[in-house]
Amino acid sequence: MSTERRPPRGRADRERDRGPVVREVSHGGVAVRVDDARRAAEVLVITPRGTRVTGLPKGGPNPGETGEQTAAREVREETGVTVIVRERLGDVRYWYRRHGKRVHKTVHFYLCEFVEGDTADHDDEVDDARWLPIEAARTQLTYPGERDMIERALSLLGPDR
Repeated sequence: MSTERRPPRGRADRERDRGPVVREVSHGGVAVRVDDARRAAEVLVITPRGTRVTGLPKGGPNPGETGEQTAAREVREETGVTVIVRERLGDVRYWYRRHGKRVHKTVHFYLCEFVEGDTADHDDEVDDARWLPIEAARTQLTYPGERDMIERALSLLGPDR
């Protein structure tokens, strides 16, 4: 009898072992505007239609689009705001089910800088788009992976934001 123990199996291992997986990739933006006079930063958040989720704008690429182009377009469509993509922040990975199929999703997030626009100009995919103090986003975003992206953005913006 072997004394070797298998490492504990997590949820991701169990999900992977349940058959074929659909893989999806999206791109999103952590869109920030900074008020230098107040030394404060705000981030754009959305509430997708019909939910109580507070999240970051994101979506799938159109044919021929780069990740950066997709992130900027999705921020514009879902929030009404035009941004410049500055740099990649990181990835969020998660599992969900759609129409009985398991989906493994990866969302590549980018730090984006506000250029112009009005959140009232968001599309019909969202019920609400609004600016939130970036410090508040650390706790008010619904999903832990997106809260992690706020932490990464804060580390790049510096301690005074």
